[in-house]
Amino acid sequence: MNETPPELLRLRQSIDNIDAALVHLLAERFKATQRVGVLKASLDLPPADPAREERQIERLRGLADEAGLDPHFAEKFLTFIIAEVIRHHEAIADDRGGIADTHG
Repeated sequence: MNETPPELLRLRQSIDNIDAALVHLLAERFKATQRVGVLKASLDLPPADPAREERQIERLRGLADEAGLDPHFAEKFLTFIIAEVIRHHEAIADDRGGIADTHG
């Protein structure tokens, strides 16, 4: 039976730690975007802000390039997150509209 090399175990543990950090960071990001969604709904603002989203994508592409990460991958990653945030904002707006509809 082959034993897993210690270096591979060390690298995998590092990856596991980074994955855990990413999950926690994403959770914090979504908590903040949920608050944004509630605020947008209360101000009757649209769920999406294409100009801001484009600026964020360009900013992330630049950060990715500086960090040695493929900017195209970073853009795909942020685009996925933005789509999920917009979906949440739409649901918040729909819920607020539903509440208003049932109460008056």
